[in-house]
Amino acid sequence: MRVVSPILLAVLCASVPCNILRAESGSLFSQGNWGGARGGLIATPALSRDSKETPSLFVGRAAAGLFAERPAHEPAFDTASPVLVQGSDVARLRALIGAAESRRDGYEAVQHGARVKTPKPPTQMTLAEIFRWIEETPGQPHAIGRYQFIPATLRRVVAKLGIAPNARFSPAVQDRLADVLLAEAGLHEFRAGRLGRVAFMNNLAKIWAGLPNATGKSHYHGYAGNRASITWARFDAEMARIDPAVIAGHGVE
Repeated sequence: MRVVSPILLAVLCASVPCNILRAESGSLFSQGNWGGARGGLIATPALSRDSKETPSLFVGRAAAGLFAERPAHEPAFDTASPVLVQGSDVARLRALIGAAESRRDGYEAVQHGARVKTPKPPTQMTLAEIFRWIEETPGQPHAIGRYQFIPATLRRVVAKLGIAPNARFSPAVQDRLADVLLAEAGLHEFRAGRLGRVAFMNNLAKIWAGLPNATGKSHYHGYAGNRASITWARFDAEMARIDPAVIAGHGVE
């Protein structure tokens, strides 16, 4: 067992009983699950032998940090009309984002790193119930629904549309909320030919961590375990199918 120096022990005893320090002196930072019976004074998650990740005081289970919510994005076109003319481009974008963010869980998806899940399927909850779940389960990620709305973004777009707290988080409501984000990313400009495909894709990647930007990585790569879940090549190929410039026969990046 390693020995804690007398000077260090004396300093630590000022705030922690010495008998506890002596019992844990072999490992002030022990590996294991949070709150484990044999954990050290400051527990860190166990890493596999071949792991390339660096231990962090703020990393918990499932690669989700205790403070795992990523920062909310700044809308590229904040004043864009939140109302979209529905078309095949919107349907393709929704499907692509769903594939990158929620996959087969779709509208019922809850971020896998959330230790405390929603008490019932998200589409059966009201917005008020979802916000209550967020408030009552701090220290975990809360991305939710087909489009994996994070709390700050969800609150903002709900307020922007004026949706009542007692409204159900239904597929239709989730689609309406996602349409706001598509408009803010520049869909109106993209449709009009005033915003190139790559610029639009990079704006989308700032909203949805599962989408890559032009570097091929998520805009939030490594933040609380985030990484792109589809390749840039696939993203670009899908976007080319709805690019007005490509459809018109003269691709503009």
